[in-house]
Parts: sequence; structure tokens; C-alpha cells
Amino acid sequence: MKKNGSLQIVLDNWGRKIMSMSRKQFIESQGATCRNWTWSWSFINEKDKVIIFGAWDIYTDAGTALIFDKTWQIDKNGKKTKGYKQSRDHINLIENEGYKLQTFPLVFGENEDGMPIIKDFIPKLIDKELKRVGDGWYASDGTMNIYPPEEVVNPEQYLEGASKKISVNSYERNSAARAKCIEHYGYKCIVCSFDFEKTYGSIGRNYIHVHHIVSLSKIKKEYKLDPVKDLVPVCPNCHAIIHRTKPELDIEQLKLHLVENK
Repeated sequence: MKKNGSLQIVLDNWGRKIMSMSRKQFIESQGATCRNWTWSWSFINEKDKVIIFGAWDIYTDAGTALIFDKTWQIDKNGKKTKGYKQSRDHINLIENEGYKLQTFPLVFGENEDGMPIIKDFIPKLIDKELKRVGDGWYASDGTMNIYPPEEVVNPEQYLEGASKKISVNSYERNSAARAKCIEHYGYKCIVCSFDFEKTYGSIGRNYIHVHHIVSLSKIKKEYKLDPVKDLVPVCPNCHAIIHRTKPELDIEQLKLHLVENK
């Protein structure tokens, strides 16, 4: 199969073109449709009660993809996103009307104005379950990221981001920056207020994880760290949940999720 933008070209064993399929043709072949083929990223098959979402590769980690977020209502140019209401209606059908969810992979790209475009897609539907966290909705097959979150350790300067590879990519981080962060915020989790010393006594004294508000995997370069603006203390539970999705959850999003689940 040869890739050609949003068109899939299928070749035989001798390299001859035998079939081509656009995104529209693929979706229609699944019995689904939408309001507009230019700006839609979700589609509906009313007969079989199925909602199909395109899942961007940049928002996919393991078996989980962010498919809808309230922040997507406004685009980078400050305009209303045309496909937002349709996709919100589709989410409602899954949550309240018993519609099933399926996704297919989308390859993310940008045009000259920095607006998202579909560079490519894979014509394969995958059954998913819908999970909501705060203002984000995720399509998941249950295999969310299980890697432990990166912690702040060692080197001496407040310069961070030098990539190294162990079993997965990690980044050199600064123990002095960690200390400055905790000096400012204390040892309570900024998300759930968990206090290790209060719960475990002396063995829990002065223990907490430290989380980078902006992921170093996004920065991918050396930069000067501000321990107060860039770092926050979080308990291991909240830290792990923050890193369970791609992109990772932000602090306020997880706080909101905790409130809604009480």
C-alpha cells in the first residue's frame, strides 16, 4: 500500500495500482457519513449505531487516543472550529444513546498557516471504549500508558532536556530545581493534597514527586528551567495518571476530574 496524502493507493505484487481510496470513500464504505467532508473528524453510522472518530497519531499513546477536548472549540486563529459541534453531538450519542465507538488512525500535519491537516490515514477501524477525564474524551482499548512518569533527579545546573536512552527515552533533570520547587510549594500533592508524612508518619517525611508542567518530551531541547513556574509537586498516583494519556493531562484537568468523580 502506497501513501499519497489523504488518498490510500493499493498496489499489487508488481507495483501496479489496483485501487485507490479516499477518506470519504473509506468512511462511506463503513456505512457512515458526516455533515461536511472537509472539516469533519467524526462520522456516524445511524443504521448500526456506530460513531467513528479519526484518531490523530500525535494524540495517541499505546491503545488510547484523545479524540475530543473542550479546548478544541476555538482554533489557533481564534475562530470556532467547524467540526466541534458535530463531534460533541457524536460524543453525546456514545455516552447517552448506546452508540458504539470506533476509530481509525490519522497522520497529523500542518499547512502554511499552522492549521491541522490530514497528511495520511490508515483505512482500518478499531473498536474502542469512551473514557472521559476532565474536559477530554479518550478512545481506549484499555492499554493506556503504563510507563512510570519521569522524575527530577541529578545534574547540577538549571539546564534541562538532554536526551538519553535507557529502555525508554528519558531526560536529565535537576535535583536543585526539585528542591527549589518544593521549597516554594511544600510536600503536599498540588492535585489531591495528599501528604505523605501525615499518612505514613516519619517514613513519609519529605517525600513527593515533582512534575514538569510542560513535558520535556515536547520541548526536546536544552532550556533554562524556572523551578516555580515549570515544576509542581505531585503524589505518585496523580503523577502516573497525568502521564497515562497523550498529551498528558494538565493539573487543572485532573483536579476537575477528581471533583467530578467524588
